[in-house]
Amino acid sequence: MLVSDFQYDLPAERIAQEPLADRAGSHLLHLNRPSSNRLGSWQDRGFREFPDLLRSDDLLVLNNTRVFPARLYGRRSGQLAHTLSPHNPAARDFLRGRIEVLLTRQVADNPNEWECLVRPGRKIGVGEKLYFDGPPGSPHGAPPKLEAEVTQSGSFGERRIRFAPVPDFFALVERIGHVPLPPYIHREDDPAADRDRYQTVYAQTRGSVAAPTAGLHFTPEILEQIRARGIEIAEITLHVGLGTFQPIRVERVEDHKLHREWYEIPVEAARAINLAKAEKRRVVAVGTTTVRTLEYAAEYAAEYAAKYAAERAGGDRVEAGRGEADAFIYPGYRFRIVDALLTNFHLPQSTLLMLVCALGGKEFVMDAYRHAVEAGYRFYSYGDCMFIE
Repeated sequence: MLVSDFQYDLPAERIAQEPLADRAGSHLLHLNRPSSNRLGSWQDRGFREFPDLLRSDDLLVLNNTRVFPARLYGRRSGQLAHTLSPHNPAARDFLRGRIEVLLTRQVADNPNEWECLVRPGRKIGVGEKLYFDGPPGSPHGAPPKLEAEVTQSGSFGERRIRFAPVPDFFALVERIGHVPLPPYIHREDDPAADRDRYQTVYAQTRGSVAAPTAGLHFTPEILEQIRARGIEIAEITLHVGLGTFQPIRVERVEDHKLHREWYEIPVEAARAINLAKAEKRRVVAVGTTTVRTLEYAAEYAAEYAAKYAAERAGGDRVEAGRGEADAFIYPGYRFRIVDALLTNFHLPQSTLLMLVCALGGKEFVMDAYRHAVEAGYRFYSYGDCMFIE
């Protein structure tokens, strides 16, 4: 399967640069996917209709991860860089110039060590020291708030860095960090507005470097409407990292490998999910991160059951627990847990679009995307959404 098969044309003006003032004011493209006895169809709706699209016995599963200000701006020491030219007076400033670090994953066995993306990546080698100052307006020449050293180097700007210990690392990051808006949002983050809007109203567990954007449409009132209909809600956690948004740099889909991302499925959530599957009720996932968590956990449960010859070797269940997920889902995949999906519109040739095509059918979903472009839907993180059932 070729990555290029998942290409579509999107005018730049369709990419949402700002969130709507009203969280629940987004458009919703409602897809009824094709089956053996019906053709696929879609309808243009509004997100406020979403509670009425659910069935009374559905189980809605949310990802309650919380985004933290994971983008840090700082400077490098330049001590390991090659001098540009002894005759160039700007060389020293360049070698000690501004750098951008996006923290993507905390290394489990060392809380001070992080995997990250660094820009400009090619100039930052192992052993380089990085210094992160306070927020804008900090006194010039003041000592850096955070210091780090590059310990490993990877491709495409990937690095591992080790921070010097501080009393409260995350408190400092909250003060000096920036909301990690995606690169297709061409503006600086707004410290006040984006910290609120690039976060779901049910966010709890800190650890994501990108929002699970399908959840951005929910308001407390919408959630209450869902509960008032007797619809059960379960919460899991997947901390969004490189596995969610890394670009694909191979030609064949099957050659791509995902980065691992930390997840947790609480006992009560696993119990609710497994009961819904046993009773043949729908499991409705909010967001592709929720899908990947549930399907990875189901694969793990199936492998565990097969290894120990357990009775429930069917695999259409999940096990409670925590771990690191790397489920790469593309057309041809058999879904074990998820029956329906609420999701935003995703980038061309992305793993997220491939997942949506796996659930809804590639040609059907790609046709629906073309309709959304023509109908003026807003795309990506701050954009509109679709519901596939």
